[in-house]
Amino acid sequence: MTGVRDDLGLPVELPAEVRRVVSLVPSLTESVAATAPGLLVGATDWCSHPAELDVTRVRGTKNPDLDAITALRPDLVLANEEENRVPDLDALRAAGIPVWVTVVRTLDDALTSLRRMLGTALSLDEPAWLAAARDAWAPHAAREERRAVIPVWRKPWMVAGRDTFAGDLLLHLGVRNLYAGHPDRYPKIPLADLLASGPDLVVLPDEPYRFTPGDGPGFFPGVPAALVSGRHLTWYGPSLAEAPAVLAGALDRAR
Repeated sequence: MTGVRDDLGLPVELPAEVRRVVSLVPSLTESVAATAPGLLVGATDWCSHPAELDVTRVRGTKNPDLDAITALRPDLVLANEEENRVPDLDALRAAGIPVWVTVVRTLDDALTSLRRMLGTALSLDEPAWLAAARDAWAPHAAREERRAVIPVWRKPWMVAGRDTFAGDLLLHLGVRNLYAGHPDRYPKIPLADLLASGPDLVVLPDEPYRFTPGDGPGFFPGVPAALVSGRHLTWYGPSLAEAPAVLAGALDRAR
């Protein structure tokens, strides 16, 4: 057994070779599948990429089937401090299953965390897609700054607040989150207050809430709206390599 520490600084006792992995995070599932797909034996119902992934499904990120996970006899479970619940991860640890938890709040966090997870936890060489993601997000020419609200839910209205991965990605593309200074990471803000904040732009992802093209003019009349891919805005994994171009295109169309 090898003792290492995850992103939380918690010790993780790994076997000499990790051969069976259950992922409880769509981004991490896609990352492992793009690097060493034979390792994956289980994933959540929300792990939709790659589309052809054929593994045992263990329900959702917030309600994983702990018995099903245990029955898969994983050498390691991959999790995230924001997406997964502490009691579930503690229960897996109590069952003797090693758990590796990632912490991702910024683009730099993502690139570093993915490299550590793949290299330290899974003993894999850095994949080409991770190098491509790093190159894709290399500094670009300065863009005109726009101030935006970034809704993530509608009933009630919730937006990205402080210290969020989506907010950091958009900042790299010249979009400043108007609620980046809010004390909550995902505050509930009435629509009237969102409009009164005077945004230059509203960024509407298609997940976790599936905003549609009509929601921009319908709820934010007179404010340019960018409907963006939630996978490219909130996932950290192989999608990062194409995210700058995809997101910049959507933002440029919202004028």
